[in-house]
This record gives sequence, structure tokens and C-alpha cells, in this order.
Amino acid sequence: MESKTFLIFLLVPFFLLLHANAMILPYDFYRSSCPKVEEIVYRETARLVAKDITLAAPLLRMHFHDCFVRGCDASVLLDSTPSFTAEKDSAIDATLSGFAEIDQIKAAVEKECPGVVSCADILALVARDSVQLNNGQYYKVPLGRRDGTVSLATEAQANLPPHTLNINQLISLFNSKGLDIKDLVVLSGAHTIGQGHCTNFLNRLSNFSSTNSIDPSLDAGYAQKLISQCAGPNVASISVNMDFQTPTKFDIDYYTIVKEHKGLFETDAALLNNPFTRAYVELHSGAFGTHSFFEDFGKSMVKMGGIEVLTGNQGQIRKICSRVN
Repeated sequence: MESKTFLIFLLVPFFLLLHANAMILPYDFYRSSCPKVEEIVYRETARLVAKDITLAAPLLRMHFHDCFVRGCDASVLLDSTPSFTAEKDSAIDATLSGFAEIDQIKAAVEKECPGVVSCADILALVARDSVQLNNGQYYKVPLGRRDGTVSLATEAQANLPPHTLNINQLISLFNSKGLDIKDLVVLSGAHTIGQGHCTNFLNRLSNFSSTNSIDPSLDAGYAQKLISQCAGPNVASISVNMDFQTPTKFDIDYYTIVKEHKGLFETDAALLNNPFTRAYVELHSGAFGTHSFFEDFGKSMVKMGGIEVLTGNQGQIRKICSRVN
């Protein structure tokens, strides 16, 4: 009995350590130092999204790409230098956009509270606001992240999921970041807004395998539509809506599309190849699933936003998000 008690005593701090990044960030970190930060970020994000509703998706995506590489430290925003090639210049981040808009939002925050609010926190807030401004639900964002000083293209290539991963590979990758299978299927729902470049799914439309020219997991009629949309000599510059029904509205139509085998990427189709993820897709493919998805999405975004965060004296508070101080 004593040995079991001792083992539990040893394991408790171990499990606390595993989840430490999700626990250490408060919601009111800037209460005294920059009390208007959320108001400023929302105002500026709303102004930019009002000019271009399609901007919300890349701003949301940027937070994901940031957190999966070195944690949520705004390393994705750093420019390359003669000494290193940064994440944003990696092949897997080649289609990221919204950097200039983040700079504008940061400048507005700096004007009110110079040297106080991290770029990493701004990314987390902008992601939340982009969802809310596109019909999504508000969720509270823990704050207090600090900015990293290193950004490597090689690490982006190694840590971000390519669109060809199968379900087991996706689960393994998410687990390595402290995220579980529910987080995987919930965060995939972000594909309800935004576009996908043809080059990221062309392999599903031609010469897919030795036995199938077109990916058999893709609806045949939809495949023909995609072939038509991605035709032409400049295919690298062509993109299509990931949610062809409501492409600028944050909703649950993504799950209906996936259920109908019309998900754009192999990673979307992969959600039907696991009992848990498939059940979640089917449960949320009708209007009755909206509330639970919105609740789940907020929780998973907060969880993702705690991956390997820098706090205290770690890192720095960048004055300009694209370069270290």
C-alpha cells in the first residue's frame, strides 16, 4: 500500500508538469499594464475584416501554425535574416498571409501600451476575434505569453501537418503537442472558413495511386468540379473554398461536407477513418450540433494556445513582430 501511495505521489507532479502550459496563463494578465488590449485588438481586427471578410481565415490559421512550431511564441512572424531562414519562408508556410495586418494591430497596441503586450498574445486574440467576427462564438483567451527569438524553416517543415497525413499520423502529431483526438477533430472544423490552394490537393485528382486515378474517398462529382476549378497553366495561384457552401461563415457546414466525402484535403477525409472522429463529424453535421461545436472549439483553441508557452523572464516582448528587439 505504501509503495502505491509513493508512486502516486511521484506521478502527481509529473502529470501537472505535462499540463503546466495550459494552467499557468491567467485571463487578466494585462489588467493593470494594458487594460484596453482586448478592446484595441478587437477594434483593429474588426476594421481589417470589414474591408476583407476572407482575411479572417488566414489570421486564424496563423495562430495554429505558430503554436505547432516551438509553441505559441510568435516565431511564425519573424523575418528571415542572413543567418537563418525563418518559418514563414518554409514551403509549408508559403501560403500564409496576414502578416501586414498583424503588424498594424501590434502598432495600435504599442501606441497604447509600448513594450507590454507580446506578439504571441496578439496572435491568440486575433484568432479568437476572427472567429467571432465570422459568426463564431466568443471565448476567453488566457494571456501572458512572451515572444521567442528563434524561427527556423526546417522546424516548420518538421512540425506542421502536411495535407496527406492519415488519421493515425494526425493523432500522433496532435498527441505530441499535448492535444488529444477530440482536439484534432474540433480544430479541423476551422476549415469551415478559408481557401485551399490547388497544389495542396491535386494529388487527389490525378494519378492518386497505382489503382485509382482519383482518390476513391473523394465524392466523384465533387472531384470533377475541383478538376475544372484547378485547370489551367497557373494552377499554383488558384485556390478554392474549403467550405463551398458558406465559405466566409464560421459554422458547422464543414462537418456536413466531410460526411459527404467532399472535404478538400486528405486530412479532412481522414476524419472518417476513426470511430471517434467519424462519430463527431456525424454528430455535428446537422444544425443541432452548432452550440456544442462552438463550445468545443473555444476549449480546444485555449488548449492549443498553451502549447510550450514562454513566460516570466523567458523570451522577450517584441516591439515589432517581424524582428527580435
